[in-house]
Amino acid sequence: MSTESTGRGEPDRTLALLWRDRLGEPTGSRGPKQRSSVDEVVSTAIQLADEEGIEAVSMRRIADRLGLKPMSVYTYVPGKAELIDLMFDQVAGEQELPPHTGSLRERLERIARLQWRDYLRHPWLLAIDTSRPPLGPNVSDRWEWALTAIEGLGLTDLDMDQVITLVVGYVSGPARAFVDAERLLRATEESDQEWWERNAPILEQVMEPGRYEISGRVGQAAGEAYAAVADPARAFEFGLARVIDGIESYIADVGEARAGEPRAGEARAGEARLD
Repeated sequence: MSTESTGRGEPDRTLALLWRDRLGEPTGSRGPKQRSSVDEVVSTAIQLADEEGIEAVSMRRIADRLGLKPMSVYTYVPGKAELIDLMFDQVAGEQELPPHTGSLRERLERIARLQWRDYLRHPWLLAIDTSRPPLGPNVSDRWEWALTAIEGLGLTDLDMDQVITLVVGYVSGPARAFVDAERLLRATEESDQEWWERNAPILEQVMEPGRYEISGRVGQAAGEAYAAVADPARAFEFGLARVIDGIESYIADVGEARAGEPRAGEARAGEARLD
């Protein structure tokens, strides 16, 4: 399993590169006259990760694809730690952030589906620890956009942070299941139905009738509905709906609680009467 994570690079170097559109692209002091750019290095790294996983990304591999000497890549990006942040921020800016319209449910679904598409386009994102996310322009724009979806609903700032964290964080589970299933299918060239058919004769010998009555019934219903062992896309939709159900209920409870609070003047008058 990859141990790559964002937020491990030198802050001054990382932030200067992340915000290079505003600060100006840094120029290195080593190597020959530059033949590439930071953007090309980052895009090449993303392409490598998309094709072979984040483990395949190295300065040497990037140099080979760009036709550069390995050490010259460091002219553009000081190290892999900074590169991971640049890659993460760049993919965060690939999708348009549409205006928030419609109901709360529609807005939260939009946020979750944007994240879902990120994972399916770039599965290596699931292998990176983002406990300390890169504070780049695209990540910052994305977070501001997400929070805007729930602004003005009566939530505290802390509640807003938790709601968006819940919605975005939920997506990784079913996305990982989806990506893993697709990877397994490509690797084995065997469908789930074929896999079940291979296992069925032995399972019929070891699983006596009645021992797994409930799981057998549920498994049969699921298998008929999914035509597979599982349906991660369907699980994503079901789980997202339940997450949003909970958020809507919480916001309604917050509104009712505040509606029942006495106004400031009423509270003072009540205190005076008690005195």
